[in-house]
Amino acid sequence: MVDKADSKIGDDVPTAVSRRNFIKGVITSGVAVSSASYLFRASTVLHGQQFTAVVGDRLITLNVNGQQRRVDVMKQETLASTLRYKLGLTGTKLGCDRAECGSCTVLIDDIPYYSCSVLTHTVRDRKILTIEGLASADGTLHPVQQGVIDEQGFQCAFCMSGFIMTTVGYLKTNPNPTRQELANGISGCLCRCQDYDKILTAMMRGAENLRRSKVG
Repeated sequence: MVDKADSKIGDDVPTAVSRRNFIKGVITSGVAVSSASYLFRASTVLHGQQFTAVVGDRLITLNVNGQQRRVDVMKQETLASTLRYKLGLTGTKLGCDRAECGSCTVLIDDIPYYSCSVLTHTVRDRKILTIEGLASADGTLHPVQQGVIDEQGFQCAFCMSGFIMTTVGYLKTNPNPTRQELANGISGCLCRCQDYDKILTAMMRGAENLRRSKVG
């Protein structure tokens, strides 16, 4: 025979458990809704206002190889990174990435610069020329590029664009250099294969080609 007290306790237990679970459920749901609301508001502020402002500040226009290129640039971003990874101009090589090897050399207003040590946002009003912009629109190589073909001036050619761009920049100030003068003029570039004599011969041939093209 079941005692009435026991029966009452038995009846109360599931009710108590059910109430407890219900309260826990309400609290949990409230926290979830509150968190979701907070995240939604934060997301709205970030993407609706702050994000737009940040992107607006980072969008700049660069004059690269005679074209106006619109690009999203971070404040600390180097020109080498922008050229390679944002604009797809991979002829500019990244070697040491610390302004020592010259593989990333480009011309900025006709002057050779290590693009790995130039912040992109500082050159937005200047003319940038990369190895891709040297050839004519019809595909005719620049005289210095042709000099490399004529003399087979490189081995692995990783450093080639840096030497070519440096030479093109140097020849603007000294179009008829001696071999020693040109060697000094492009000494900021390093070759992994250490084939400097052949490289210098190719650059001298390029200088000769350039002089002939201007005479013609």
